Amino acid sequence: MSQTATQTETFSVADIEIVMRRVRMDLMMIASSTGAVTEERAREWAHDIELLAKDGYLKSVDVTILSNDEELKAARFTIDAESGALSNERPGDSLWPKCPDGHLRIVLSYTNRYDAAAQQKLTPKFKRPWSPSSADISHSKLASKVGREYSSNGYGVQRKDYGQ
Repeated sequence: MSQTATQTETFSVADIEIVMRRVRMDLMMIASSTGAVTEERAREWAHDIELLAKDGYLKSVDVTILSNDEELKAARFTIDAESGALSNERPGDSLWPKCPDGHLRIVLSYTNRYDAAAQQKLTPKFKRPWSPSSADISHSKLASKVGREYSSNGYGVQRKDYGQ
């Protein structure tokens, strides 16, 4: 006796756009509350993140506020394109410490599908330049807690928050 299984995607590009709109709002709230980058810069990041997500190249997005090289707070947005079990919450709870002298670090993690050909195709469409990072995004000195979940049909993002 043999068995076969088929996995089908239950979401559309519109579902990705709905979820990424919530991520964009979080990024803009983080930018606004920290004062470390402009909301326009956060919109540019969100644009590029959405491009990667639409093509299935995005695995996660890690955002950290640093002051004097010390992590104050962070959030990791992890793509969930398979389970469809995430709830759909509103963006928010992104009041981060005011830190105009600090800086926001954003690190993108990619799926295995993001190869040289994919990079060559997308790079001209990006609003911001992206370069490889060796940053430690383990947030080992911060406490973690479950954040919000954003979903539309079978596509979602789970946000995990880190703080002191």
